[in-house]
Amino acid sequence: MSQTTTYAGSAGAARNASKSDIETSTIRAISWRLIPFLVLAYFFSYLDRVNLGFAALTMNAELKFTPLIFSWGAGIFFIGYFIFEVPSNLALEKFGASRWIARIMVTWGIISALMALVSGVTSFYVLRFLLGVAEAGFFPGIILYLTYWYPAEYRARFLAAFAIAVPVSTVIGAPVSGLLLGLDGIMGLKGWQWLFIIEGIPSVLLGLVTWFYLTDRPEKANWLSAEQKAWLKAKLDSEIAAKQAVKHPSLGQALSSPKVIALSLIYFGFVGALYGMQFWLPQIVKAFGLTNAQTGFITAIPYLFGTIAMILWARHSDASRERVMHVGAPLLLTAVALGISSYLTDPTLTMVVLTVAAIGVFCCFGVFWTLPTAWLSGTAAAGAIALINSIGNLAGFGGPYLIGWVKEATGQTSTGLLVLAVLPLIAGLLVFIGGHDSKHEFAERGR
Repeated sequence: MSQTTTYAGSAGAARNASKSDIETSTIRAISWRLIPFLVLAYFFSYLDRVNLGFAALTMNAELKFTPLIFSWGAGIFFIGYFIFEVPSNLALEKFGASRWIARIMVTWGIISALMALVSGVTSFYVLRFLLGVAEAGFFPGIILYLTYWYPAEYRARFLAAFAIAVPVSTVIGAPVSGLLLGLDGIMGLKGWQWLFIIEGIPSVLLGLVTWFYLTDRPEKANWLSAEQKAWLKAKLDSEIAAKQAVKHPSLGQALSSPKVIALSLIYFGFVGALYGMQFWLPQIVKAFGLTNAQTGFITAIPYLFGTIAMILWARHSDASRERVMHVGAPLLLTAVALGISSYLTDPTLTMVVLTVAAIGVFCCFGVFWTLPTAWLSGTAAAGAIALINSIGNLAGFGGPYLIGWVKEATGQTSTGLLVLAVLPLIAGLLVFIGGHDSKHEFAERGR
């Protein structure tokens, strides 16, 4: 099927060439305007969420946190996140992305910086819970927001381009966080306190910019020409009409759909592997006998390779118009790699295998979110995307806690990785069992 489309009520093959130029210029304009800014916002969002893994290198000993206490603190973020995820995404649909995303960013930045005030177990748990409440709705909100701007055939690559902030936040954030721990004693503060303060402030500042920078909908984009707006509206309206012609689920129907529940379980397996590695990898690497700064640089390696693989894999998915293999196979690869890593003792081999696991995790990240957006739109999409993300992110509690529990019971983090491998294994199998209607995803009304 051609990537060009006709405006509503127009016809004639002679005009398709010019519309191809319009398509190219429109997508380029949208991408240069939105993607770099959203990647920067998500970069600080994710950094503020997982920098706890580096703070733990010194904070745990100073505050006498056991592996289980640290696991609870890392994971309780996702309880608050889960509770407020769906309401937050529905609020974005109602109030607009610019105002709601700005609110989210300012509040999470403030609370992230306040993590420097942690003095014991209670304050640790309370602030991590509030951080989850503050950040709820950001990621699914942006996923929903991007469906306002990108037709189906572009979504995997640009969802991956947005989600590239996840591995990049570690590629850049891990060395920086390791170095920030070296600020210990300046102005009477510990290194881990400086880490939270310095990495929290940019989120507040960027949130204020968001209020004025983001455009809520294409029709309000004064940076697009009238012709570009017309092409985009016709293209997206055609896709929405094709979805509604098959079935137009209400919010309640979408939230209770077996397909949405299955996608939530798949995402649960993915997130469990992602955060299990994210929170514990610095401590695994530190155990090799490295300094904090060296730990930061070595921890970044798997995420650097994951970043490259993520973009290439998403482009291949869009080009081939195939989703199931592009989500399921990386999850199975992650499961196998995590399982193998649990039997290794050599630091170099361990890092090679964990790099393979990271590649698997990030390859399926951008492509996964094409699955729910392929058949949902409007309020139903807002609620369903938030539900999938909130249920999936409960594994952000389960994954780190699982490793912490196993480590406290056995004294070995590697055994926890073996148990963790079960989550992406089940998720990968569910992808292949559930399948996906790619023809429906790429359908347009009248085509």
